[in-house]
This record gives sequence, C-alpha cells and structure tokens, in this order.
Amino acid sequence: MSVLLGEILAHPALAAADPVVHPIGADAGSQPVRWVHSSEVLDIAPLLRGGELLLCGGITLAAASPAKREDYVRELAQRGIAALAVETGGVLPEIPPAMLEKAEEFGLPVVELRKVVPFVGVMQAINSMLVSDSVGHLQQADAATRAMAAELAHGASLDKILGVLAGITGSAVKLTSPWGVTMGSAVPEGWSGEVAADAGQGTADDDDTVPGAHGAFYAVPGGTAINVDIPVRGVLMGRLEVQVPEEADTALAQVAGERAVDILGLALLQHTPPGLHALAGAELMRAVLNSAPEWRLEQLAPGAGFPTDSPAMVAAIHAASPQELRGAVENFLGSRRIPCAAYLDDAELVVMIGLPCTGTAGERRTLLESLQALEGDHDAVIAVGPAAGGVAEAAWSLAEARRALEVRQIRRRNASARRRYPARGLVVIDAEDVAVESMALTVVDASAREAFVSRQLGAVLEHDAQRQSQLLETLQVWLDSGCNTAQSARELHLERQSMHHRLQRIFELCGGDPRGTGRLAALHLAARLAGLP
Repeated sequence: MSVLLGEILAHPALAAADPVVHPIGADAGSQPVRWVHSSEVLDIAPLLRGGELLLCGGITLAAASPAKREDYVRELAQRGIAALAVETGGVLPEIPPAMLEKAEEFGLPVVELRKVVPFVGVMQAINSMLVSDSVGHLQQADAATRAMAAELAHGASLDKILGVLAGITGSAVKLTSPWGVTMGSAVPEGWSGEVAADAGQGTADDDDTVPGAHGAFYAVPGGTAINVDIPVRGVLMGRLEVQVPEEADTALAQVAGERAVDILGLALLQHTPPGLHALAGAELMRAVLNSAPEWRLEQLAPGAGFPTDSPAMVAAIHAASPQELRGAVENFLGSRRIPCAAYLDDAELVVMIGLPCTGTAGERRTLLESLQALEGDHDAVIAVGPAAGGVAEAAWSLAEARRALEVRQIRRRNASARRRYPARGLVVIDAEDVAVESMALTVVDASAREAFVSRQLGAVLEHDAQRQSQLLETLQVWLDSGCNTAQSARELHLERQSMHHRLQRIFELCGGDPRGTGRLAALHLAARLAGLP
C-alpha cells in the first residue's frame, strides 16, 4: 500500500514536532504521500509534481502579505500536493487564520509543526521509507508489464491486455482515443462500482477480470482517477483512464499505468496505427523542437499539410490537461480547414498553425481572439509566437512564444495582487505584445538594462522602495494605455483624482511631464524593462 500522511506524521522523525492537522478534526491521514520536500520559496508550486508533503520553516510566510499567502496556498492546492507542513514559533508564532481558511477552502491539509525538528533528518528518514515502498511498486508494475507483453505477443485483444493491468492494480481501466471513444476496458474481479452497458459491450473472459470492449465504468465514490497519455511514434493515440477505489493502492496504479505506456502503444499500433499525415506532423514538430536545418523542415512540411513558403505561427501551451486542450485546439482549427501539427513535448504542448499568404496579420489576430474563446473549461496558458515567413522560421516563432511565457512569469511575480494574471482559466498571450522585453532579454546585457532603468526611473524606484508605493506600476499602466488617464484609473481601480495625484508625483520625480517630448519613449522602454532579470 502507499505511505499515508497519517503514517508519516506518526514517524518518530516528525512526531517529535508535535504535529497538528488543520482544519482540526479533518481526516487527512489517509492522504497518500509520494515524497517529502522542504522549501522556503513561495513560488515553488510549478517545480512540484503533486503528492508531496512540503515542509516550510515559516520564515518567508511571516514576511509575506496576506495576498501572497493566499496565492501560495492556492497554487500548492492546484498542484495537488498531499499537505503543507509549517513550523510555528519564533518568526511565525502561529499559522495565520486567514491562510488556514483559504487552505480549507481549496482543500489543502495544513500541518502545524509546533516544535522544531531538523528538516534534513526528516526528509532522509521518510524519503528512505518512500523509496523502499516505490521499489515494491516498480516490481509489481514490471510484473504487470511482462504479463501484458505476453498477452500482446499472443495476439490478445485490448480488453485482455487491459485485464492484466486491472487485476494487478485492483482498479477499473479504460483506453480511449484522443476524441474520447472507448477502445477497450476492464475491471477487476469483485469490482464494487458499476459498468455501463451499451450495444458494443464486451463479455466476460475466463480470467479474473470482467472486460467491456466498448463499455464504460463509473468510479466508486471516494476513489481516485488517474489519466496517462499513450503516444505512438510521437502521435498521441490514446489515453489510459484508471479508476482506483479507496481500498486499492493509488501509488501502485499510478506507477503501473505509467510503466504500461510502451506496451499499450504497441497494442494501439497493431489495432489502430496512426495515419501518414499524423506521422508527418509529429516528425515535423520534432524537427522544429530540435531546430533542424531549413532543408529538413522544408522536406517534411508538405507531408504535414504546410506549403514550405506559407506563413505559420507556433504556440507553446502549458495546460493542466494538455490532451483535452489539444483536442479542442485541433477540432477548432480543423473545422476552419487551417493546417496544424501538434506535439506533446514532456509537459509542453507545441502547436504549429498555418496562416494565409495575404492578410496574414489580420488572420493571426482573429485566431488569437478565437483561441481565447475556445469551448470548454480549460486551465492553461497559450503563448502564440509571431508569424514566421515559412516553416524554416518555425523554431524562431516557438522561441518567441516561450519567451513570452517567461515574461508573463516575471510580470506575475512583480505585479500587485489586483493586476496579477489569473491563476486559473484560459490565458492567451501574444508574443508580439512583449516584443520589447523579448528583444531586451536576447540582445541587451543585463547590466546595461539595469543601468538604463536606473537612469530613467531611479527616483521612482527609490520612492516605491522607501514608501511601499506603486508609482512604477501606475506609470507602466498609464504608458501602456497610450497615456490615457481615465482608462488607467479604471484598470488600477483608482479615482481619477487619485490617479492625477500619482501622475503628478511621478512627473516630479522624472523631471516633468514627458508627453510631447522625446523622453516619453525612453520612459516607456525603461518601464517595460523594469523587473527583468
């Protein structure tokens, strides 16, 4: 079985900290823990995989604003960590009640460590235990993989192959196409959930599972759902869905599902091999990702539906459910007969989109607006690169899209809470909107950027640092609006009189009103560069 939070808190290494789980009375002890990690960094969430017990000494939390603490809790909860453990006493006498309320709202267990324990010793002791547990999971998962390979070698159906996985994990499993069509399914003997019957439902075989080739199972209440993508030669061909009941081992199901990817890929290759167009698209995107020579890109492009000299743009997408978003993007583009090729590279989905040779800029802007309105509830960031003159420039468009993501992270980190990008939902970023920052990051030395910003905005930055004001942010919004004071006041949620007072102070610090002078461009450039690393 998995190592549970309750077992870890009872381990002598952590029990010495006199831990208390919040909210009081919550049954968080059955939460499985994958790893124990320690960090004082409040922006740690993107570096976690989920399932961790995160240890925090409370030093940075004590100095953080209430809004930053809320962001911290929300981002950790969205990342799916098992629990957050915070050491109290000293700089942080207690966990702020507002922070505990937010944690309860987001469903994140918070463990208060009321006595000091060495985090290094805690991690060594508990992670050693977790590693031993993981070895057992790997052995069982490898046994399942070998049994599935044997079934595949004997020409078994997808149901039969999936039945091996269902039997070892004690979970219901289903293999679907990228468009949600069930290709095979199986449940273990004694499955306590329900199996939905339809006209294509399979029948029970003579093994210990009850497969249903085109049926669908319903999760047992309280169970856990696990999804694993199945690629074939770089083309996403299916998704493995595992419904783990409460009494089964979630960690084993996760490991076994991930280890079964290659076998299930081979099985799909036998049953539903990808078409030549899909293979050409995957090969083209691999070439783009690897910055292949121009001649290679131009050689691959026609097979994927891209004329070599037609404009195209590349989007870099980071999503909570990349496969669902990929389906939505491909369906949208396909309905408009727009050439596209997609490739899932680790956690990043990369999509190349064809553009017309005439009216390129207008069509690109229309596509960006349409992507923002994609159907479905997607939690993702789509950064769209500039229009490339042809597929030979696709790697450049991708690089600019990725740089736009980097600029977004910088802006979110530096912005006040009311102007921060939303943590959830679909966000579409145009790389051309951050072309200045992109150029500065690539061709201007960091020390030169810092010196330029200091010369132009030194007095403003000093004022903000000394008085905790927000003059720089006010100036950035005003300049980006085209010096529209009314619009800036609305965006900053200020009364117009307050906005005028802020601008007057900024002008005094910068040597006068820059409108109608050559200094306006310099100030705008410095405001855009401020905060870049």
